Amino acid sequence: MSKEILIQVQKRETRVAIIEKGRVDDFHIEVDRYQSLLGNIYKGKVESILPSINAAFVDIGQPRNGFLYLTDAVNPLIEEEISEPRKFLAKIFGKSKKEEAAAVPEKVEKARPTGRRRKPENTISLKVGQEVLVQVVKDPFGEKGPRLTTHITLPGRFVVYMPCDKQGGISKKIDNPEERQRLRDVIRSFTFAKTGGFIIRTASRKQGKGELTRDAKFLFKIWQKIYKKSEQQKAPALIYEEGELTWKIVRDYLTEKVDKLIIDSEEEYLRIRKFVQTLIGRQMVSKIHHYKGSTSLFDFKRVSKELEKIYDTNVYVKSGAYVVIEPTEGLIVVDVNSGKFKTKASPEDAAFMVNMEVVPEIARQLRLRDLGGIIVIDFIDMSRAEHKRKVLEGLKRELSRDSAKTEVNRISQLGLIEMTRARTGKTIESISFGKCPYCDGRGRVKVV
Repeated sequence: MSKEILIQVQKRETRVAIIEKGRVDDFHIEVDRYQSLLGNIYKGKVESILPSINAAFVDIGQPRNGFLYLTDAVNPLIEEEISEPRKFLAKIFGKSKKEEAAAVPEKVEKARPTGRRRKPENTISLKVGQEVLVQVVKDPFGEKGPRLTTHITLPGRFVVYMPCDKQGGISKKIDNPEERQRLRDVIRSFTFAKTGGFIIRTASRKQGKGELTRDAKFLFKIWQKIYKKSEQQKAPALIYEEGELTWKIVRDYLTEKVDKLIIDSEEEYLRIRKFVQTLIGRQMVSKIHHYKGSTSLFDFKRVSKELEKIYDTNVYVKSGAYVVIEPTEGLIVVDVNSGKFKTKASPEDAAFMVNMEVVPEIARQLRLRDLGGIIVIDFIDMSRAEHKRKVLEGLKRELSRDSAKTEVNRISQLGLIEMTRARTGKTIESISFGKCPYCDGRGRVKVV
């Protein structure tokens, strides 16, 4: 299976296309006018607390205050006494030593990087004016400010370091018992990190102990710098900025399965080579190539026209069937239509054939457009339970390739599938398009 990563660096934007089997399988864009806050770590100050919604608004120095659920403001170091991190947490949460000691429960609750949870025994009572170290887990959306958490995570190539969460884990996608046990033993060998926990990523499968340890030590050094800077800065302040798009792509996508990574910027090419040689290994450097052609990289690889289609409402498949994708304020609507599809089969079998054909395309379009939130898919009606089951299984199988978290419900009596896809930032369309100044937003215009 051929797989390539194309990185096109322009004056005001960077675009990345991941090509698999000759077609665009994923797409990312970073523009100067919109800088994502996702993954950034701030030292903020609590501006207000709303008990009615169990949340606090935190000033992190951005135009809109961040939103922090009080159930996300938890002291995660809940096992053995660790002096330095406890002093640090006491500073950022403004707690006395007696209060902090009283906050340690007898039971250990499994830590999670993000998300709501039931209020545990060691929830910290925030106060207005209090300083707190937070990380952005969701970019501002509409009139909403960034979503924050105190459960800081530092993702690496093979592992994720959680400096304030003692518990760790292994990716569920690694299902081999022997491999999981091997990776557990590797985690236990990370004695250099006396605080926090590690999550083993899927990319760690079959990786040697040396590669995993090197990645973990790199993340631990980053945390030490964050720790030191947070003590020196006054809130609100940016403590750590997540890497730019090219860094994330190399970290998350450059694996043994990739044949080539092609980039058209000489400066970025040299920087990526240096990074890969230092942190990933010399064997990966040979996969990186510099494109020097006169035409743009995407035009040369014939992906520009295909990328233009991700903004279309109608998406066609080979048989002539098509899906209609309509993003709204509250949810995404996907409607399946038979279009020019022709067959001598029965209506029931025809509906099943169309639904099965569009399933991979629906999952692909969700990735390409980076659509998130609540998604409702209206498949063509089927009466046979077996057909419904196969369509549902096919959708789940295709979505399993998605790096974003998804949850899929069963097909309803109306032939609808309700699902969710994690939304952490703006969609590709919202980055590339703006409101039409002539019709006040009823139409769309391309942002230059």
